[in-house]
Amino acid sequence: MRLYTLDTGFFKLDGGAMFGVVPKTIWNKTNPADTNNLCTWAMRCLLVEEGDRLIVIDTGIGTKQDERFFSHYYLHGDATLEKSLAAHGFTPNDVTDVFLTHLHFDHCGGAVLPGGKLAFPKATYWSNETHWNWAVHPNDREKASFLRENILPIQESGQLRFLDAGAPFQVRLVGGHTAAMMLPQIEYKGRTLVYMADLLPSVGHLPLPYVMAYDMFPLTTLQEKKAFLEEAVENQYILYFEHDPVNECCTLGRTEKGIRAVETFALKDL
Repeated sequence: MRLYTLDTGFFKLDGGAMFGVVPKTIWNKTNPADTNNLCTWAMRCLLVEEGDRLIVIDTGIGTKQDERFFSHYYLHGDATLEKSLAAHGFTPNDVTDVFLTHLHFDHCGGAVLPGGKLAFPKATYWSNETHWNWAVHPNDREKASFLRENILPIQESGQLRFLDAGAPFQVRLVGGHTAAMMLPQIEYKGRTLVYMADLLPSVGHLPLPYVMAYDMFPLTTLQEKKAFLEEAVENQYILYFEHDPVNECCTLGRTEKGIRAVETFALKDL
C-alpha cells in the first residue's frame, strides 16, 4: 500500500463557526482570522494505492457552483484534485474507488463535474445508507451543505455503492458532525493512520471544547472526540487532517492541558 496527499486548494470559513463557543481571543492565536473574521482552511484529500485499486478519499469543493456561491468561500491556491493526481502519475480514469466521508459540499463537490458527469468515470463511489438518506432528505439547518448537484448524479450513474466490506481499510462511524460520517482507519508502514474528516478538522481542534458550530450534535462530537483521543494516544495513531491549513499529520501525547499534538509532519515524511 502507498498513500499520497491530494491537495485541492484552500477556502475560508468564519472563525467563530469553526470554533463554536471558544472565544476568538483564544482560537485566533492558532488560526488567525482576517479582517472579516474568516480563517483559511485546507481541502486536503487522500489517495490510497492498494494492489489494483486506486482510491480517492474525499474530493474537495469542485467547480460546479456559480460565482456567487464561491464568493462566500474565497477559494484560493493553485492546487486542484486533477493536478494533484497528475503529480503522482495518475489520471481520473485510473481511479477505481471514490470514498466520501460525508456529503457536505467541501468534501464531495469534486466528485461530480459541471453538467453532472462523474469526475472519475470508471470508479465505484462509496457512501453508507444512513448518511445517504440523511443527505438526500436534509434537515433545514444542514440542507445548505447538501447540494443536489453534488449527490444525485452519483446515484443516477449506477456507480454508487453503500459500504459493507468494500474498502481495503477499517471505517469508523461518528455522528456528531453529521449522521454516520465515515473515518477511514488505515494500517500503513506499521502504524495506524486515521483520516479525521470533520471530527477533528485541524490541530487547533484537539482541545475537547473546541467543537464547530456546524456540528449537528455538538455534545455527541465532544463525546466522540474524547473517546477517540484516548484511544489514539494509547495506540499511537497518526492523525491525518483534511482542513488544517498547515499541518497534514500529527502524533499525540498527554500534557497537563490534556491530549495535544506532540509532532506534526507531512505524510510523505512518514
